[in-house]
Amino acid sequence: MTGTGPRIQDTIDTSRPHPARVYDWFLGGKDNYPVDEELGRRIAAIDAAAPKAARANRAFMHRTTRALAAEQGIRQFLDIGTGIPTEPNLHQVAQSVTPDARVVYVDNDPIVLAHAGALLRGTREGVTEYVQADARDPRSILEQAARVLDLGRPVALSLIALLHFIADEDGAHDLVDTLVGALAPGSCLVLSTMTADFEPENVHQGIAAYAAGGVTLVARSHAEVGTFFRGLELLEPGIVSVAQWRPEETADGPVSLYGGVALKP
Repeated sequence: MTGTGPRIQDTIDTSRPHPARVYDWFLGGKDNYPVDEELGRRIAAIDAAAPKAARANRAFMHRTTRALAAEQGIRQFLDIGTGIPTEPNLHQVAQSVTPDARVVYVDNDPIVLAHAGALLRGTREGVTEYVQADARDPRSILEQAARVLDLGRPVALSLIALLHFIADEDGAHDLVDTLVGALAPGSCLVLSTMTADFEPENVHQGIAAYAAGGVTLVARSHAEVGTFFRGLELLEPGIVSVAQWRPEETADGPVSLYGGVALKP
């Protein structure tokens, strides 16, 4: 399930850095351009922990997906702000636990659309689909996702490294409230977002570097991140640095991203 529109090669702007491609560079991927690498290197020079934070965030997605599939019995996943696919992808993790898992990815980035074919290869028993939509249009997302997911049954909603691109005044809370409000009891919200609580100077310099590249970022405090989970039941260990959410090995120090998982009662 993919959207239609201008040809991909006509819509990808390689003259300016793009956050998904910079993130791909941090992860050691190959789907980025010199302008993205340049910004990534500038940010890493300011904050040497930035690539580590990207890897820790990816590992957080893996652990939360496995936990929800194995422990909460979740069989449906809605991942918004998918980004460029880096294996293992969310559907591969979910379907390794439960092969019949149904996964819908959502993004409006032509780079991601160009790689949607890689996202769509899942298990024979499960379903993996891609929806082209803007994260700021949650009602359109829900309408399209409902063609694949049964919203009357629990869904894991993943907003991984998305909300720091959306300021509160631009509707970040409305976005979360609309999406969570449409989901059935037993659904879960998985969220990670940037914070300056641990390394304020480095993070604010990194935000300035992104801004110079035309990308706006928002850093939120622990209390501010907590507001996205109001009315939900946080799973242990609550809202922590993504590196410290149920680590499979001894956790390193915190990285500048908070993450949490919560159940809709």
